[in-house]
Amino acid sequence: MMTRSVSELVNSMLAGDKKSLAQLISMAESESPALPEIVELLPPHQGKSYRIGITGPPGAGKSTLVDKLVIKIRDRGLSVGIIAVDPSSPISGGAVLGDRIRMQQHYLDEGVFIRSMAARGSHGGLSSAVEAIVSLLDAFGLDIIIIETVGVGQTELGIAQIADIVVLVLVPESGDGIQTLKAGIAEVADIIVVNKADRDGAERLVDEFKAALAYGHGEDEPSVITAQAINNVGIEELYQEIDKRHKSC
Repeated sequence: MMTRSVSELVNSMLAGDKKSLAQLISMAESESPALPEIVELLPPHQGKSYRIGITGPPGAGKSTLVDKLVIKIRDRGLSVGIIAVDPSSPISGGAVLGDRIRMQQHYLDEGVFIRSMAARGSHGGLSSAVEAIVSLLDAFGLDIIIIETVGVGQTELGIAQIADIVVLVLVPESGDGIQTLKAGIAEVADIIVVNKADRDGAERLVDEFKAALAYGHGEDEPSVITAQAINNVGIEELYQEIDKRHKSC
């Protein structure tokens, strides 16, 4: 079978072919020599998507929260692309694919496109290919793109350069709220979600955040929301806050 050219692949993707989109994403992830040509063809078709970054420490419940948030988005008739940046497998170097397992219910939904990929030791909690893949999903015409990153810390601020809005997911065990704010990522977070809020310490953490954020942020003060994603609690409030910020852009 004859191999299609980059322009043919891109045109097929722009016409709505998910197989072509998946092939182009694989080329971006493998840093194909054709990547600059691919990226050059995309700008005329970009600009529709709204990009949501979801970050936070391992175990904070990010994937469950994304799963529930996608349901809210789809209820509004909007299409969704999800890039789940998994920890790299120590054996293969590939993604562990835990997020795909948790989001199985969305695979039969034509309005949802999910791609797991390995972090491969990149800084910022993001693979170096993520920006190109986000551009592909945007050009494909998806309404909302969710980028879920691996971990959180001082080096993991790259999400703010790609996303229109950053959601930081924490749990009561995340510890002292003031120290968390000083860690760096909270400075670029638009919304802070204290997940698993039925656990001890949740109310104290929320109070610490609100007290600390009341100074120096002005109109850009991040919102603080409590949630129990596994029980679908707080997800509607999170969607409403994201939507409000989207409309104010």
